Amino acid sequence: MVLDDFSLEGQVALVTGGSQGLGLAMARALGEAGAKLALVARRYERLEQAQAELDGSGHAPLLISADLSDVAMTQDVVRKTVQHYGRLDILITAAGTQVRKPILDVTIEDWDRVMNVNLRAVYFCCQHAARQMQTQGHGKIINIASLTAVEAWHNVSIYGTAKGGIVQMTKAMALEWAPYHINVNAIGPGTFPTELTEPLYTDPHRTSAIIQRIPMGRPGLPNDLGGAALFLASKASNYITGQVLYVDGGWLIT
Repeated sequence: MVLDDFSLEGQVALVTGGSQGLGLAMARALGEAGAKLALVARRYERLEQAQAELDGSGHAPLLISADLSDVAMTQDVVRKTVQHYGRLDILITAAGTQVRKPILDVTIEDWDRVMNVNLRAVYFCCQHAARQMQTQGHGKIINIASLTAVEAWHNVSIYGTAKGGIVQMTKAMALEWAPYHINVNAIGPGTFPTELTEPLYTDPHRTSAIIQRIPMGRPGLPNDLGGAALFLASKASNYITGQVLYVDGGWLIT
């Protein structure tokens, strides 16, 4: 049965940025499909809130508090996951941060803050996860891209640069790790009201303009990413690698 290919029973999924928003929604989808979860976030109280929200929807998650701007933490979260569960089958790199400024106002500190979390941490989380997956003979890695990887938007130049790097990084990893049966893909969310995008939705006129641009007539909801994440994490996508799946309500076709 094709539906059996979507089961994640017996598998372990590590989700960075898994305490809220899009990361939590994707973690929930994987948990409901049977995966055991490890959730990573900076603030432990938010992880506890996420655990409460996930209560009854699958296995109790492992909670890991870590600031991924410290690159040493990327190895630590993988190590703790494998120590706890004995394996690692799926990685979703949803942790991210944002600085909204015109390019002429961007500082080195702004650059480092965004790039360290949104690109450097992702790179090394993937590297450490892939070493474990290589020993197991398989794995699924899902990075989070963005519309800003392919479109220029005002005041988010560092974020867009990092997400453009995510797309190319995903392709490079997919190429190198295909012989080890490790699939590396990305999801490109459209406009979703989250903590990072809150400035876009506080102005009613800007909100209206955003919605008018979306053929489906509404911004995304966190649960809209669940099916895409489950597909790319499951056996159903075993012959797909190095791709970006945009979940954008049709934004990029306009």
